[in-house]
Amino acid sequence: MNIQIQNPLVLLTAENGFELQVRDLYIEGGRITAIGSAPEGFLADRVLDGTDRLVIPGLINCHTHNYMTGFRNLADDVPFQEWLFERVMPKEDRMSGEDAYWAATLGIMEMLRSGTTCFHDMQMHIHQTSRAVAESGIRACIGRGLSGTAEDEGGTRRLREAAEEIDRWQGHSRMTFAIAPHAPYTCDAAYLRAAAAEAVKRQLHLHIHLSESRFEVEQMRAETGMSPIAYAKFLGLFEVPAVAAHCVHVDEEDIRILADCGVSVATNPASNMKLGNGFAPVPKMLEAGVNLCIGTDGAASNNALNLFREMGLLVLIHKGAAQSAVAVSASEALKMATINGAKALGLEQEIGSIAAGMKADLALLDLNRPQLQPKNNLVSSLAYSANGSEVETVLVDGEIVMEKRRFTKIDEERVLHEIRQRFT
Repeated sequence: MNIQIQNPLVLLTAENGFELQVRDLYIEGGRITAIGSAPEGFLADRVLDGTDRLVIPGLINCHTHNYMTGFRNLADDVPFQEWLFERVMPKEDRMSGEDAYWAATLGIMEMLRSGTTCFHDMQMHIHQTSRAVAESGIRACIGRGLSGTAEDEGGTRRLREAAEEIDRWQGHSRMTFAIAPHAPYTCDAAYLRAAAAEAVKRQLHLHIHLSESRFEVEQMRAETGMSPIAYAKFLGLFEVPAVAAHCVHVDEEDIRILADCGVSVATNPASNMKLGNGFAPVPKMLEAGVNLCIGTDGAASNNALNLFREMGLLVLIHKGAAQSAVAVSASEALKMATINGAKALGLEQEIGSIAAGMKADLALLDLNRPQLQPKNNLVSSLAYSANGSEVETVLVDGEIVMEKRRFTKIDEERVLHEIRQRFT
């Protein structure tokens, strides 16, 4: 479908961050083919009125566990070890594939409603998140979570399932894949090396949790004499592109490794605070040149999948923690949620910015919402004032997947019915 977005304010990448211009957008074959003037011979099948609307690149959630949306508010206000081993893992073990599918679809609804058009998922029920992605219209990079040892049946089965899911869905226009070992404390050395070898073989990146809690870092130092990040480098995990989630408890040497090895760090401020794990040293990592992106983590630990909320937390907590009003800017947070996220997933030539030739993954925000008035600095407002409710229409791959807050591919009432039946 050929789509023209007429008369919107458009968020464009500039040398020092972002700039806003009133420009028509022209979309053909899932891509932005022109900005400003119509391509020769262009005939619009749909014209979207962009008056008083801001068009931004779809936001990119770089770390989540979308199937956990069914566990929202079931393990709150408990220590991290209890949260993981006593509350969450037992529920995961009892979860069926259909449960995971409906929970993933619910999470996709929440993400689309708040302007996220792509998410980076570590999941445990093969084909269910992929099925939800295929049906809903969103974009995702998916990895079957891997844990165990290279010798046990469970570990080998999980790696086999990861390969099976990739083989089944590879080539889908809105899906890419990662190899996703859970963490060094849930995978032995041989298994982590096997995961890295699979990533090399398939030319994929790794998605892994590193240095999330103080307990994890102390345990790994006791067992290996190294931090989780140094241990990951020692095992060769950074010889392929990697996205490391959390990286809260890191020292100067860890940050140097992350920067030197080109590891992207997905920071998850709400989850890290809620589980009492602390604050990642985001300003230090930015200064060192680490590619920082943003994740929500799963709804069991956040308890939301809203990147506007996450951007707001990010800029505020680091200013407060550093006692510096310039520690992290709104523009830097927005870049983390768009351009840097695309780079982390190896998709920077496809998504994350608005330019001719890029995929038409876009969110249209209603500028008449009170929280966005007056329009003194709309880039700042996206981090400091917006809450996601301003998102009115969303396109992914040039398709309208939400229009005027109504989904075009998801039966919202059916999803809510299934969630109530399965999780309450």
